[in-house]
Amino acid sequence: MRAMSRAKIGVLGGMLALTLAGCATPPETASLRKPGTLISSASLFDAERFGGEWHVVESGIPGCSGTQNWAWDGKSTYRLRGTNCAITPAAVDEKVTLTGPGGRLLAKGAFGGEPIWVLWVDFDYRVAVLGTPSGRWGMILSRQTPPRPDLIKAARDVMDFNGYDMTQVGK
Repeated sequence: MRAMSRAKIGVLGGMLALTLAGCATPPETASLRKPGTLISSASLFDAERFGGEWHVVESGIPGCSGTQNWAWDGKSTYRLRGTNCAITPAAVDEKVTLTGPGGRLLAKGAFGGEPIWVLWVDFDYRVAVLGTPSGRWGMILSRQTPPRPDLIKAARDVMDFNGYDMTQVGK
Protein backbone atom coordinates (compact mmCIF):
# COMPACT_ATOMS: atom_id res chain seq x y z
CA MET A 1 0.00 0.00 0.00
CA ARG A 2 2.80 2.33 0.90
CA ALA A 3 4.58 1.66 -2.44
CA MET A 4 1.35 2.40 -4.28
CA SER A 5 1.01 5.74 -2.53
CA ARG A 6 4.56 6.64 -3.52
CA ALA A 7 3.79 5.63 -7.11
CA LYS A 8 0.69 7.85 -7.15
CA ILE A 9 2.70 10.71 -5.72
CA GLY A 10 5.36 10.16 -8.39
CA VAL A 11 2.75 10.19 -11.16
CA LEU A 12 1.08 13.29 -9.75
CA GLY A 13 4.46 15.00 -9.39
CA GLY A 14 5.31 14.18 -13.00
CA MET A 15 1.96 15.53 -14.20
CA LEU A 16 2.52 18.71 -12.20
CA ALA A 17 6.00 19.15 -13.69
CA LEU A 18 4.62 18.75 -17.21
CA THR A 19 1.85 21.23 -16.48
CA LEU A 20 4.31 23.78 -15.12
CA ALA A 21 6.64 23.24 -18.07
CA GLY A 22 3.72 23.98 -20.38
CA CYS A 23 3.10 27.21 -18.48
CA ALA A 24 6.72 28.28 -18.94
CA THR A 25 6.40 28.16 -22.72
CA PRO A 26 5.02 31.42 -24.13
CA PRO A 27 1.71 30.97 -25.92
CA GLU A 28 1.71 31.03 -29.73
CA THR A 29 0.80 34.54 -30.81
CA ALA A 30 -1.89 34.79 -33.46
CA SER A 31 -1.13 36.91 -36.48
CA LEU A 32 -2.17 40.56 -36.40
CA ARG A 33 -2.23 40.50 -40.22
CA LYS A 34 -4.95 39.27 -42.54
CA PRO A 35 -3.87 36.03 -44.27
CA GLY A 36 -2.64 36.41 -47.83
CA THR A 37 -2.07 40.16 -47.66
CA LEU A 38 1.17 41.37 -49.22
CA ILE A 39 3.67 43.29 -47.07
CA SER A 40 6.47 45.67 -48.04
CA SER A 41 9.34 47.43 -46.33
CA ALA A 42 10.49 51.04 -46.68
CA SER A 43 12.44 51.21 -49.93
CA LEU A 44 14.21 54.51 -49.15
CA PHE A 45 15.35 53.51 -45.66
CA ASP A 46 18.35 55.44 -44.25
CA ALA A 47 19.93 53.40 -41.46
CA GLU A 48 21.81 56.36 -39.96
CA ARG A 49 18.72 58.60 -39.81
CA PHE A 50 16.72 55.79 -38.19
CA GLY A 51 19.23 55.57 -35.35
CA GLY A 52 18.38 57.23 -32.03
CA GLU A 53 15.61 57.20 -29.47
CA TRP A 54 12.03 56.19 -30.31
CA HIS A 55 8.90 55.94 -28.14
CA VAL A 56 6.54 52.98 -28.57
CA VAL A 57 3.20 54.64 -29.37
CA GLU A 58 1.07 51.66 -30.41
CA SER A 59 1.62 47.91 -30.64
CA GLY A 60 -0.18 44.58 -30.74
CA ILE A 61 0.56 44.21 -27.01
CA PRO A 62 -2.10 46.28 -25.20
CA GLY A 63 -0.61 48.76 -22.75
CA CYS A 64 3.00 48.15 -23.77
CA SER A 65 4.96 51.39 -23.86
CA GLY A 66 8.46 52.66 -23.34
CA THR A 67 11.43 53.75 -25.36
CA GLN A 68 13.80 52.07 -27.76
CA ASN A 69 17.27 53.35 -28.52
CA TRP A 70 18.63 52.21 -31.87
CA ALA A 71 22.38 53.11 -31.78
CA TRP A 72 23.80 52.75 -35.32
CA ASP A 73 27.42 51.61 -35.62
CA GLY A 74 27.85 53.19 -39.07
CA LYS A 75 28.29 49.82 -40.77
CA SER A 76 25.55 47.19 -40.51
CA THR A 77 24.45 46.90 -36.88
CA TYR A 78 22.32 48.69 -34.30
CA ARG A 79 22.67 48.27 -30.55
CA LEU A 80 19.01 48.15 -29.47
CA ARG A 81 18.15 48.97 -25.87
CA GLY A 82 14.80 49.61 -24.28
CA THR A 83 11.35 48.05 -24.40
CA ASN A 84 10.40 45.16 -26.65
CA CYS A 85 6.65 45.46 -27.40
CA ALA A 86 6.54 42.62 -29.89
CA ILE A 87 5.56 39.22 -28.49
CA THR A 88 5.54 40.04 -24.76
CA PRO A 89 6.59 43.25 -23.01
CA ALA A 90 10.23 42.87 -22.00
CA ALA A 91 13.49 44.75 -21.75
CA VAL A 92 15.83 44.40 -24.70
CA ASP A 93 19.59 44.92 -25.00
CA GLU A 94 20.78 43.31 -28.20
CA LYS A 95 22.53 43.80 -31.51
CA VAL A 96 20.25 44.09 -34.54
CA THR A 97 21.72 43.56 -38.00
CA LEU A 98 20.65 45.30 -41.20
CA THR A 99 20.14 42.30 -43.50
CA GLY A 100 18.96 43.91 -46.69
CA PRO A 101 17.62 46.96 -48.43
CA GLY A 102 14.41 48.59 -47.37
CA GLY A 103 14.93 48.53 -43.61
CA ARG A 104 15.05 44.77 -43.19
CA LEU A 105 16.63 43.82 -39.89
CA LEU A 106 17.22 40.77 -37.72
CA ALA A 107 17.87 40.22 -34.01
CA LYS A 108 18.68 36.89 -32.38
CA GLY A 109 16.20 37.14 -29.50
CA ALA A 110 14.37 40.47 -29.58
CA PHE A 111 11.06 40.61 -31.40
CA GLY A 112 10.71 36.84 -31.10
CA GLY A 113 13.80 36.36 -33.29
CA GLU A 114 11.69 37.16 -36.34
CA PRO A 115 12.67 39.50 -39.18
CA ILE A 116 12.11 43.14 -38.30
CA TRP A 117 10.82 45.17 -41.23
CA VAL A 118 10.61 48.94 -41.19
CA LEU A 119 7.35 49.18 -43.11
CA TRP A 120 7.35 52.97 -43.26
CA VAL A 121 9.07 56.02 -41.85
CA ASP A 122 8.00 59.58 -42.60
CA PHE A 123 10.33 61.83 -44.61
CA ASP A 124 11.78 63.51 -41.50
CA TYR A 125 12.12 60.28 -39.48
CA ARG A 126 9.65 61.37 -36.79
CA VAL A 127 7.32 58.33 -36.94
CA ALA A 128 8.07 54.75 -38.02
CA VAL A 129 6.13 51.52 -38.44
CA LEU A 130 7.80 48.19 -37.64
CA GLY A 131 6.37 44.77 -38.32
CA THR A 132 7.09 41.29 -39.56
CA PRO A 133 5.90 39.28 -42.55
CA SER A 134 4.34 36.67 -40.22
CA GLY A 135 2.22 39.37 -38.62
CA ARG A 136 2.98 38.12 -35.11
CA TRP A 137 3.76 41.69 -34.10
CA GLY A 138 3.65 45.25 -35.32
CA MET A 139 4.22 48.64 -33.72
CA ILE A 140 4.32 52.38 -34.29
CA LEU A 141 7.26 54.39 -32.98
CA SER A 142 7.59 58.16 -32.58
CA ARG A 143 10.53 60.42 -31.78
CA GLN A 144 8.36 62.70 -29.65
CA THR A 145 5.52 62.37 -27.19
CA PRO A 146 2.83 63.12 -27.76
CA PRO A 147 3.25 62.23 -31.43
CA ARG A 148 1.72 64.28 -34.20
CA PRO A 149 -1.81 62.96 -34.84
CA ASP A 150 -1.49 63.26 -38.65
CA LEU A 151 1.67 61.14 -38.66
CA ILE A 152 0.06 58.51 -36.41
CA LYS A 153 -2.92 58.38 -38.78
CA ALA A 154 -0.52 57.89 -41.70
CA ALA A 155 1.31 55.13 -39.75
CA ARG A 156 -1.97 53.37 -38.99
CA ASP A 157 -2.94 53.63 -42.68
CA VAL A 158 0.38 51.99 -43.63
CA MET A 159 -0.24 49.16 -41.18
CA ASP A 160 -3.75 48.70 -42.54
CA PHE A 161 -2.41 48.69 -46.12
CA ASN A 162 0.06 45.96 -45.09
CA GLY A 163 -2.79 43.81 -43.80
CA TYR A 164 -2.71 44.57 -40.08
CA ASP A 165 -6.03 44.32 -38.26
CA MET A 166 -6.00 47.73 -36.64
CA THR A 167 -8.57 46.66 -34.03
CA GLN A 168 -5.71 44.58 -32.55
CA VAL A 169 -3.08 47.34 -32.59
CA GLY A 170 -3.37 50.18 -30.13
CA LYS A 171 -2.04 52.05 -27.11
